[in-house]
Amino acid sequence: MRLVKMNMTNLTPVHPDPAWHGRVMVMVVFLILLWPMLQASEFQPWILLDQRSWLATWQFLSAFVPPAHSPEFLALILAATWQTVAIATVGLAVALLGAIPLTLLATSSLSLSRMESGRMRFAGILVRQSARWLLVLLRSVPELVWALLFVRIVGLGPSAGVLAIALTYSGMLGKVYAEILESSDTHASDALLKNGSGRLVALCYGALPEAAAELVSYTTYRWECAIRGSIIMGFVGAGGIGQRMDESMMMLAGAEVSTMLIIFVLLVAAADQVSRYLRKCLT
Repeated sequence: MRLVKMNMTNLTPVHPDPAWHGRVMVMVVFLILLWPMLQASEFQPWILLDQRSWLATWQFLSAFVPPAHSPEFLALILAATWQTVAIATVGLAVALLGAIPLTLLATSSLSLSRMESGRMRFAGILVRQSARWLLVLLRSVPELVWALLFVRIVGLGPSAGVLAIALTYSGMLGKVYAEILESSDTHASDALLKNGSGRLVALCYGALPEAAAELVSYTTYRWECAIRGSIIMGFVGAGGIGQRMDESMMMLAGAEVSTMLIIFVLLVAAADQVSRYLRKCLT
């Protein structure tokens, strides 16, 4: 009897999960919220199984092999690729010109009034909130929409893409830069501000050394995103390899599309290598 009792006690769970009710409830709520979103998105994956869809897909993809590799086409695509990289780089550089001043205004840890009295004055709060709302406005409009607007204003070509990236990415960079600086160690910048330095000096010599690796990592990631964005904006006439791909897609030239898809992958891989190299230099 004593052995039986010992065996029965060993059958009881020793460590039950006390949070399984909460996990089940979260999953149920998630599914309840997801269902109307699926209905609104009109997502119907079974369409991909339709025989006509398979036939059209096969006819298009079969032309991908071999990729187009004539010297004339490769020269044209390499020139368009260089233009795409130039659009992304110049657009990001112009975005930095707008993001850095807005970062100075939006970062509360660089506030001079906070260092003097322990809290920000009303004017400082008003300026800071205005800068943050401007950052919200800039990044709320997708770069593709900006590109459509600037194509109407400045005409077809890479200038529209540069301006679109500059506006959208200045909002993105300024917002994330401010968050990175506010979450990093502020002892050095606080010491500089208390000793009478300006905000730009405190940023360059106090805050940047503490957050340089994270800032560079995010900036190079945004450069990679700008390359992809400049490709997409080419479909609305903003120049670069995206415009060439739009032309090939309309002509159903699968071999040309295949070559450009390979170049897309190589561009993103190159941007990733640049990001790794820069992070390694800062660590």
